[in-house]
Amino acid sequence: MGGGHGGAAESIIHFVFVHGASHGGWCWYKLITLLVAAGFKATSVDLTGAGINLTDSNTVFKADHYNLPLFSLLSDLPPLHKVILVGHSIGGGSVTEALCRFPEKIAMAIYLAADMVQPGSLPSNMSMRGEDIWEYTYGEGVDKPATGILMKEEFRRHYYYSQSPLEDVTLATKLLRPAPVRALSGLDKLSPNPEAEKIPRVYIKTGKDNLFDPLSQDLLVKKWPPSQLYVLEESDHSAFFSVPSTLFTYLLRAVSFLHR
Repeated sequence: MGGGHGGAAESIIHFVFVHGASHGGWCWYKLITLLVAAGFKATSVDLTGAGINLTDSNTVFKADHYNLPLFSLLSDLPPLHKVILVGHSIGGGSVTEALCRFPEKIAMAIYLAADMVQPGSLPSNMSMRGEDIWEYTYGEGVDKPATGILMKEEFRRHYYYSQSPLEDVTLATKLLRPAPVRALSGLDKLSPNPEAEKIPRVYIKTGKDNLFDPLSQDLLVKKWPPSQLYVLEESDHSAFFSVPSTLFTYLLRAVSFLHR
């Protein structure tokens, strides 16, 4: 999914969106519509085993495999073309890994209710909220560690979409897929990269988030302070559904600082 129009490759602002666990590029459809209508370029990625990527997520064991579609997109960008990378939830780990590997391709990293852990520090263990809300799949057999994780249907409205329109909840319930639990656990085991530290980071906090507690988000911000912080006071965990217009406004405000 993507689109946009404008001038030279290096001058148009290009947003690249990275989804969280079990979601896919589809979850950004409202934001992409707003951005493209405003003249920006916007692309959403399906990580391996997510969205319409055909890989069985139960066969994805490593973070590098999971992140491959994002890495391919970044490595294929034209020279001088930089993107604004936006990651949601545990997709923040994918964003940080991209920062470490492709610092020359990224103008800004934006973390939306996301795992923003400084490379070389301890993982955050975000959003697990107790075992009882998760359903596990065992692609290698029940005697082996779980290969997939998916939130049980009866908990999704409360934890993911408490403030979101019901039609988006219905859509998501049809499209969510088990996330590759072993690959996710490796997302924030990163070595520090001084170049990555130079790229401006933005954190967007979700004020009515039942999955990633706002106080836990504050702790991430305190541990690795970003250059900008925004708060979506009325947003659940899935701001792309619950407050897309406000999120759109904050994204534009954040990138306006690149030209000052």
